[in-house]
Amino acid sequence: MVFDSARFDLRPYVGFDMARYVRRTYCSWEDSGWESLLVQRFDHVPVAEDLRLPAVADLHLILPLSGRAVMETRGEGRWNRHEWGPGRLELAVPGKPLLRRYRGDEAMRSLQVHIPGTTVESVAARLGGRAVDHEAMAASVAEGDPLLDELVRAVGNAQEDDDLYAESAAAFLTVHLLTRHARKTAPSAGREDDRVRAAVAMMRDRLADPLSVAEIAGEVHLSVYHFIRVFKEKTGETPHRFLARLRIEEARRLLRGTDLPIAVIAGRCGFTTPGALSAAFLKHTGSRPSEYRNS
Repeated sequence: MVFDSARFDLRPYVGFDMARYVRRTYCSWEDSGWESLLVQRFDHVPVAEDLRLPAVADLHLILPLSGRAVMETRGEGRWNRHEWGPGRLELAVPGKPLLRRYRGDEAMRSLQVHIPGTTVESVAARLGGRAVDHEAMAASVAEGDPLLDELVRAVGNAQEDDDLYAESAAAFLTVHLLTRHARKTAPSAGREDDRVRAAVAMMRDRLADPLSVAEIAGEVHLSVYHFIRVFKEKTGETPHRFLARLRIEEARRLLRGTDLPIAVIAGRCGFTTPGALSAAFLKHTGSRPSEYRNS
């Protein structure tokens, strides 16, 4: 890791044993002479048990390029699990250290982009000066953004040695993140209540469908970022968690009140397979569907 830049907050990485977890195959500072944007490509070890990532102020985008893993991440609360695989872009929340563990395969490779916090502050000021909710922005990015994926890939494959390219790319990435995933005008409180109620009704009516947060937000005419913020304010939960709870509640009702096969219940509650239902049910209730039905 390189630490001699006043633009980037990389001092927390001092002492980080990078060679234990990754092999760096490209660094834009060393290979292209960039100073305004840090782009790196890594080959990852297939198994890690105690990967401690320090808190930094920069925006950090991670795009898996190949390989697959079951990734578990812990911040201040409990462990959260997700699948790590090609194209699943992630935005790390600035200012929050993370502990990670995972088991993957030998083909794990990633492209990672660091945007200086000073660039983000400057762009945010020019866009109206609103504070950035990084957690909501990270959640919005996780829902998917094909254009952002292509932008990250483009800077990762760029051959330009001029820092003007890096500076322009950093600014454009930041504008896109703030306008697409963070910066929207808030409607009135009453209107927000109506839209949250409409979103909940949509979730209940379409439990069997593979709903995304972006699809629900579009249905109630809100940006993903603003919808997540408003929904959590009104319900105390993120849309994703609220929908997951509704699905488990319906599964519990069907398991207790009907003789439907578990495979049928899984489909009615929005799970693609009985195994997916079983995993989610175990996570939320502490027991498997068959155990719950027989208890």
